[in-house]
Amino acid sequence: MLSLYNQVCRECSRLITTRYSTSFSLGIRVFHKRFRSPIYAVYGFVRFADEIVDTFHDYPKAVLLQRFREDTYKAIEERISLNPVLHAFQETVHKYQIERELIDAFLDSMEMDLFFDRYEDSLYKKYIYGSAEVVGLMCLRVFCEGDDAAYQHLKASACSLGSAFQKINFLRDMKSDYDDRGRVYFPGVDFVNFTQEDKTTIEADIKKDFDDAFIGIRQLPKGCRLGVYLAYVYYTNLFDKIKSAPVRRVTQERIRVPDRKKVYLLFSSAVKNQLGML
Repeated sequence: MLSLYNQVCRECSRLITTRYSTSFSLGIRVFHKRFRSPIYAVYGFVRFADEIVDTFHDYPKAVLLQRFREDTYKAIEERISLNPVLHAFQETVHKYQIERELIDAFLDSMEMDLFFDRYEDSLYKKYIYGSAEVVGLMCLRVFCEGDDAAYQHLKASACSLGSAFQKINFLRDMKSDYDDRGRVYFPGVDFVNFTQEDKTTIEADIKKDFDDAFIGIRQLPKGCRLGVYLAYVYYTNLFDKIKSAPVRRVTQERIRVPDRKKVYLLFSSAVKNQLGML
């Protein structure tokens, strides 16, 4: 039965999310049930595309990414795919009317990682939009469930949240990005001579993104608000740890929030939500 195949594909995307990201998988678990599968589908899609450019070092990345792009469009056009990740994603694209422009921008940013290892200002903004902001917009399409007025109203905040998450990832992963891939994402930053001034400037930019994002989080539908807020809380805690860390530590290790702290944040956020304090 096709319904069984559909369910198996959705479960594949859920497995990908839980294996790759503790933070996001915990956040998704507190969504209303109707939001979980489509958000898993979005995450599975973006995770696998990112894996091609970040980890498939012994394989022809450009060929594989182009094939993934073509298979994505074919899955959307034909409304079926033997790739379970793409099948679950196309189902979500059609149900929530996710625009082709968002998918194009995301895949274009993945392709940029094959050809660029330095991102100056205009390229940096394009990359942030395609790799992170559009992912927030895909999720927002799901959360708004066809209400375009709500989507347009919350669009800027969703972009700000995606931008903040990505910039924190860049700070957290500075060492591996430079050592393993030769990349430096922040414009004008020299990894070898990364300074406190560089770090402070980047942190101020992230703080503004978080402030803009929080306005929108409070206005999200109830069924998804806690989950998005929880991801926000995880990342603001990670951000606080990075801010308090010396420059040398940021460039020499991957700073993280311990799992036990994540569980505490989950319960404290749930209490705030229950008391109407978000």
